[in-house]
Amino acid sequence: MIEPFRIKSIEHIKMTSREERVKFLEEAKLNVFMLRAEDVLLDWLTDSGTGAMSSAQWAAIMLGDESYAGAKSFFKLKEVLNDITGMEHVIPTHQGRAAESVLFGAVCKKGDIVPNNSHFDTTRGNLEFIGVEAVDLVIPEGRQPATIHPFKGNIDIGAVEELLKKEKDRIPFGMMTVTNNTGGGQPVSMANIREYSQLLKKYNKPLIIDACRFAENAMFIKMREPGYEKKSIKEICQELFSYADGATMSAKKDALVNIGGFIVLKSDQWLDSVRELLILWEGFLTYGGMAGRDLEAMAVGLQEGIDESYLRYRLRTTEYLGEKMEALGIGFVKPTGGHAVYIDAKSILPDMPVEHYPACALCNALYIEGGIRGVEIGSVMFGKRLDDGTETYHNMELVRLAFPRRMYTQSHLDFAAETLGKVKSNASKIRGVKITKQAKFLRHFTAEFDWV
Repeated sequence: MIEPFRIKSIEHIKMTSREERVKFLEEAKLNVFMLRAEDVLLDWLTDSGTGAMSSAQWAAIMLGDESYAGAKSFFKLKEVLNDITGMEHVIPTHQGRAAESVLFGAVCKKGDIVPNNSHFDTTRGNLEFIGVEAVDLVIPEGRQPATIHPFKGNIDIGAVEELLKKEKDRIPFGMMTVTNNTGGGQPVSMANIREYSQLLKKYNKPLIIDACRFAENAMFIKMREPGYEKKSIKEICQELFSYADGATMSAKKDALVNIGGFIVLKSDQWLDSVRELLILWEGFLTYGGMAGRDLEAMAVGLQEGIDESYLRYRLRTTEYLGEKMEALGIGFVKPTGGHAVYIDAKSILPDMPVEHYPACALCNALYIEGGIRGVEIGSVMFGKRLDDGTETYHNMELVRLAFPRRMYTQSHLDFAAETLGKVKSNASKIRGVKITKQAKFLRHFTAEFDWV
């Protein structure tokens, strides 16, 4: 499958040696987040805000209305979001974690519980910061990297109902992350979303969608769920959002922009509280922390992001690298997700103890070997150091290689496969790490390490 676009502008990649990368990593305290981007060959740390905008988006930027209040750029964005989500109220924010912070700050209180298929890092961090318990209830298959299931992102409906029966009064709403980033970028079926929505309504609880990759999820539904083969991506998205009462989104993913986010709400139940915090923390109601030009680019990107040709190509890129990894005998979350491949670090480092953080160790090895920057999704990201000094650990040790949209080519994927093969061949030489400094929340961003 070819890329459904032509490249009109390029950015040069700085080539580095293995010796230089060892030095750069040690200067970064063995944390790839702290590397200089110019010292990275393939930057697959995240797909958030790192993609290439189209010529139509760059043209739209020149139309940005920078009026403080009531800018026409906001109303363009609102019209697009009203159409795709069917939700009346649009609250722009500068990115997804700001949308979470504003919504949770307006709705949640200390002691609450929020169920989800899986909360990703900032979602969990924003909830835990205000004393809310974030509960992950993905189906059992979603915790088993090698198990094949078409919708491993589905939430366990039975487990949710048990929680609702016991803790109804502590639950302000239920969440659903599409696609499920923590569990390998795995999609959620329309049937599961519908059933979850109906269950929450039975207990008079709203459903909030974490919609960062809603378009990719819609493409998986079209490809895998009976009855949706002939529906357009837009129609699938509209049905998906029809089961929800609101959504948060980092537009830096499926809206194809470098910055931006939003909250959408179906009713005005929480609107006044949300708007109050938006003005306090982000900006006025019609710009919410973004310039008018960013609103324009987002309005175009949301429409480009639901193009079926682009989405078929997008999903094929992860599948392609997955096939290469399968041939190498490297374990990964199967089937491949929409925005990334998730390497099972235990398949390469089966004997490394979890307290040596195998996924983090594998991240470092990938950078040293080939200049590839991925991200650890394991016990550094989702574990914790308790008050007594002991550690908790995650149930999976994954390394995510997240592909920026419309940026890398097949040659880059082939180079990555070669690098993975070399890393696997030299797995016995990969060194574990220990944490020497960490923050209380979202420690993986700034933690410092030393070699074990």
